[in-house]
Amino acid sequence: MLLAVPALRALGAAAPGAPLVLAAQPRLASLLRALGVVDRALAFDALGLHLLFAGAAGPARLPVLAQAERLVCWFGAGDPGFVARLRALVPGALVASPSGAGRPVWEHLLASVGAAPEARWRTPLEAPPALVARGGHALGAAGWDGRRPVLLVHPGAGGAAKRWPAEGFARVLERLAPDVALAVHRGPADAEPVARLRARCRAPLLELGEPALEVLAGVLARAIGYLGNDSGVSHLAAALGVPALVLFGAGNLAWVPWAPGARTAVVSTQVLDEGDVGRVADAMRDVLGRAES
Repeated sequence: MLLAVPALRALGAAAPGAPLVLAAQPRLASLLRALGVVDRALAFDALGLHLLFAGAAGPARLPVLAQAERLVCWFGAGDPGFVARLRALVPGALVASPSGAGRPVWEHLLASVGAAPEARWRTPLEAPPALVARGGHALGAAGWDGRRPVLLVHPGAGGAAKRWPAEGFARVLERLAPDVALAVHRGPADAEPVARLRARCRAPLLELGEPALEVLAGVLARAIGYLGNDSGVSHLAAALGVPALVLFGAGNLAWVPWAPGARTAVVSTQVLDEGDVGRVADAMRDVLGRAES
């Protein structure tokens, strides 16, 4: 969803004055509304799109869709029946795959709405002051003294195949620890990688346990840098303009962040490669150096 930010910006610019409504997983839709990307947030399941797979459904059963003046749907493109029924309900509805071969996902999404990858769609998001304050409170509750610069680390990911070994994170962080406060983000699926990192890292670690996404955005707005795997947390850090290093497996580079300031590194996620440790440490020092300058 965060890779769709440039496309959402382009859609909003194409219809100034018209409210831009995003239907998505509720936490993500609310986050993008809080960050000013969209005007309204709806729960994806509330649209009733499943009815269009089962058969025809008219305006009375799908009132939210029927009221839309323009509709862009990155869902269901592979089902001709769904597409035809949706377009019967909302004439001219644009239905496209959420990813495309041969180009980064964010660029594909931009192209799907007829927009070019211009720089204006890729400027960093800005967390509102209220969210930044909530982020500071969350860091304080985790033990931050409010003085040392914060490096946020996310050793987890949606799947184990995307996770760089905890030993690699530990060795890189130990080299950076004298200069920064290390804050580790633990999401709902991250208990195991965070526990492994804690067991291997000799540097002190602050832990942020399952913060709300808006709070996480506020934490990131205060961070001097970010290190993490290919994950939603990493995409949020990049989107907010945090100096970031995001670690990818070689087969997943289509999912690189859209933010020009984010840096990526290809690593082995199956076993710890000694060369990867050195490259990640050097790249992270460079990222922090750019942040300090």
